[in-house]
Amino acid sequence: MAGFDDRSSGEVASDFRPGAQIPLSGSGGQTAATQALASAAYRDGPVTDLLKANDGASVKKPRISLFEPNLGEAFSRAVQVRMLGGARKALIQSFGIEPQSVVEHCLAANRVRKDRDSRLTVIMVFFGLVFLPGVLVWLLAFQLRRAIAGAQNKRMGALGMAAMVALGGLGVLFLLKLPISGFWGLYLRAMLVAPIVGWLWAKQVCEKYAKILRGQWEQLLGGGGVGAKIPEAVPQDPNDAGAERIRLGLAKLSAEQSSNLVYYAGPKGILGMGTRWGSWQLAEELTPKEADTDINPFRSWDVVRAIHDQLRLLERKPIHTGGFPTPSIRHWIVSPIGEGAKGVTRPEGQEVEGYRIKDFEIQRICNEQQFGSGNRHYLGVQFVLWDGQLVITLLTTVTVLHHTLRIEVTGHALGPVHPLFTTKPSPKKKEVSKSVRFWETKSVTLPLVEAGEVVRLTARAPFTWFPPVLDFLGGKLSLPEPFGLRHAWADKPWRHRFMADDALRAATPVLRVVHDAAIRVLEENNCDTARFGARSLTLSGMVQGATPGKADDYGV
Repeated sequence: MAGFDDRSSGEVASDFRPGAQIPLSGSGGQTAATQALASAAYRDGPVTDLLKANDGASVKKPRISLFEPNLGEAFSRAVQVRMLGGARKALIQSFGIEPQSVVEHCLAANRVRKDRDSRLTVIMVFFGLVFLPGVLVWLLAFQLRRAIAGAQNKRMGALGMAAMVALGGLGVLFLLKLPISGFWGLYLRAMLVAPIVGWLWAKQVCEKYAKILRGQWEQLLGGGGVGAKIPEAVPQDPNDAGAERIRLGLAKLSAEQSSNLVYYAGPKGILGMGTRWGSWQLAEELTPKEADTDINPFRSWDVVRAIHDQLRLLERKPIHTGGFPTPSIRHWIVSPIGEGAKGVTRPEGQEVEGYRIKDFEIQRICNEQQFGSGNRHYLGVQFVLWDGQLVITLLTTVTVLHHTLRIEVTGHALGPVHPLFTTKPSPKKKEVSKSVRFWETKSVTLPLVEAGEVVRLTARAPFTWFPPVLDFLGGKLSLPEPFGLRHAWADKPWRHRFMADDALRAATPVLRVVHDAAIRVLEENNCDTARFGARSLTLSGMVQGATPGKADDYGV
């Protein structure tokens, strides 16, 4: 339809053609959720913590635990492959965050680790080639310790401790009384001592880059708004295929984020928008005002267009006080998928331009696809609050079956990101008793990188140049499908009192605006609105006492 644009003034629009990408309107500083998710790229700690945030994710067990990735390494690798991979599946939109920024931070974190691994590889090559037998002995010892104690520095127990002490005693005895003298005797002694020198050198490298990664982590959660540095995404010459591939992948990600097609997955709700917590329906018979007249013909789109225009005035209020921020008002096409679906499919054809359903197809679906199979049309008003931590979406659909006009408003809420992503790095310290005044304690700063972690990073370093090999040896993180950065790690908003209040309060004014606009269209087309008005007043009273529920679970 000429002149029709379903984008509101509060929505980010970008140019995805080759060249600079300049946002036309800001996102209102909605950065908290974005930076919380981006901070995961710089974190340390066990990768299994991610399973607590979403039980749909899974971690492939390592074949050799010494090559097991930590949380940041696994998250960065999984997100980069899933979001920018050449054979990646379709993505779910991430409302309330900027997914491109999260992916850029994953690339930046991988770049920092790549610089670190380059230095560790040099150390590993020098000591690994010249003193290979000794390095293998030390690696075997650390692998044995991880196998006994686990990857997370648990106690080894009496049996494990006895085994390690026995191995240490044999090593000392071997150094003191060698059966071989001369050059080979010196080499055998150096073989066991030189890896310790390499370990000390590697420890300094690991400490340096650990400070960099933790600094980025802390700044992101502290509101510093540090940008990701990814020079490898800027082509240096026309033949720089790698950088061009990253640039096109980021542009494709931004284009898919602006799609107006969403997916309804049964009790899981609309993916990316959250579960449906409330539903209010106004359904009455269409009758003319006077018995001898007929109603003027109109279509569902006429009612939807009137509601769309009226919703744009939600910011206005008669009293000079705080109120709604600028909402995003868009026409959505909702496609049904199975509750346990492992992926979604983006449609293709003349009705689709890029990742967006064209305007004429939106209007056709609104008027014609109201019963039976097929996609459905919804008019949505969306509020992104709490710096992106809360996404409130209220969807309106208009259907006409026989003589009955039905106007349904449903509420969806997507809560804050899981608390795992909002925890700041804590300094590694412990309380110990003073040597003289033993009844007093003091705080001792521990190294950022422990001995076992230095060995793990150094052992992994040469294999980071061959990611598939490292995935095979150390395992990898599999992200939940269908995947979207925001809804995959979202928590429930109802555990936060003010967030819950905001979601409930938004329903009442939106419902009234929808009903007023619809009744106005009916009056203009010679329809009797008495029943509609009475039903609207009843719903207006019901919505005032709205309580969240599971509207998609019908209890049958």
